Amino acid sequence: MDYTEQDIVQGCIKNERFFQEMLYRKYFQSMMQLCVRHTQDQDIAMQILNNGFLRVFKKLDTFSFKGSLEGWIRRIVFNCIADYYRKNKKQIRFLELVERDDTIDSTALSHLYFEDIIALVNNLPPATKQVFMMYAVEGYLHREIATQLGISEGTSKWHLAAARKQLKRWIEQNKLTSNAG
Repeated sequence: MDYTEQDIVQGCIKNERFFQEMLYRKYFQSMMQLCVRHTQDQDIAMQILNNGFLRVFKKLDTFSFKGSLEGWIRRIVFNCIADYYRKNKKQIRFLELVERDDTIDSTALSHLYFEDIIALVNNLPPATKQVFMMYAVEGYLHREIATQLGISEGTSKWHLAAARKQLKRWIEQNKLTSNAG
């Protein structure tokens, strides 16, 4: 029998193990890729993923079907990644701000934490921010971004490059300001 997302969500809310396993299996691979991409460690990724799904099951009654279920789950899992780094007092390592031949000064990143990075990302122009978040945070490929946003792959790549360039500039400025103070 085929179950709709509503059936699966309702089953999970009722704490039915069959539906919980169905939801977990359906989104395991894509969420695991997200975790591995940001941690580069299989064991830590699995720990974060399981914490994420625990949160998903606890909060599933708040999901209102106004967006995609996968996007909602992805945001919760990403928040678990951020919580892991915050809890372990590690600087954000998962935002790759490297151009081909032009790397960002690592000491600049050492002064920034998750909240700082997100504040900078939130200052990007809306389209650039959306592409950056889809690529760097949610793990979409340029062709997937292009399809979802109705733009070309080249435009998606341009927005990502623009985001990286602007974030690099802001991070370098942050380093100068924090060293001066």
